[in-house]
Amino acid sequence: MWDYSEKLKEHFFNPRNVGEIPNPDADATVGNLMCGDALHLMLRVDKDERIVDAKFQTFGCASAIASASALTEMVKGMTIEEASKLTNDDIVEFLDGLPAAKVHCSVMGMEALQKAIANFRGERAKPEDEGQIVCECFGVTDKLIEKVVRQHNLKTVEEVTQYTKVGGGCGKCHEQIEAIIAKVHGLAPAAVPTPPGGHRLTNIQRIRMIEDVVDKQIRPMLRQDGGDIELVDVDRNRVYVAMRGRCAGCPVSGVTLQKVVQEKLRELVAPDIEVEEVKD
Repeated sequence: MWDYSEKLKEHFFNPRNVGEIPNPDADATVGNLMCGDALHLMLRVDKDERIVDAKFQTFGCASAIASASALTEMVKGMTIEEASKLTNDDIVEFLDGLPAAKVHCSVMGMEALQKAIANFRGERAKPEDEGQIVCECFGVTDKLIEKVVRQHNLKTVEEVTQYTKVGGGCGKCHEQIEAIIAKVHGLAPAAVPTPPGGHRLTNIQRIRMIEDVVDKQIRPMLRQDGGDIELVDVDRNRVYVAMRGRCAGCPVSGVTLQKVVQEKLRELVAPDIEVEEVKD
């Protein structure tokens, strides 16, 4: 269960400024409905460039709704210039904190605000500013990853996932994320387990590597959204697991099992691995 502040819960159960502004002076849509988070922010601006109204529509979790509600409350009465200086940390502080795995909701809010302000000013993003997609699951670019790594001094893939959700799906982009972290901070990318070169894995080696991948690669991804996994048994090339937390009974747990768990084990341990779920 997430540890939500009382203020966050208040903005979730009673969100402010939900709705639409007809013909807004500035608006922006960010996020991706395929990953469960999307935000449409609309602003009404007067002749003095002061934000006189702000509304939003969002599809997402409690933290996404609360972050958008907080953002609209914060910007009303500000000038466009004042609003442009806000950061996602200001949203987190306004809500008396966000769970670490939900900080990306505040980043989504700031991305919407920045795009809306650019829209108001008639600015168009340059192609080089848009960046290349690193995470296909959530549509996150290398430029956004670089930005949050610099702003928040992030050092690990898990931290980047908390701020952007990148890498929280299939996990195939982890090496690219590590390369971006290395580029920004000069850190060596984290080593991942690999089979002994040119040698057939022994049963003990295989089991140990499976345990390592589950603990260090798979479980952290699932925990970002309240899920978890338990390694139940290993029988030759068959790996038996139990889905825990929010993954247990989730309607898309079968996809998670095949596209996240099985593919990651095949990539890092052995290509013949088959994963089966054990039901309690």
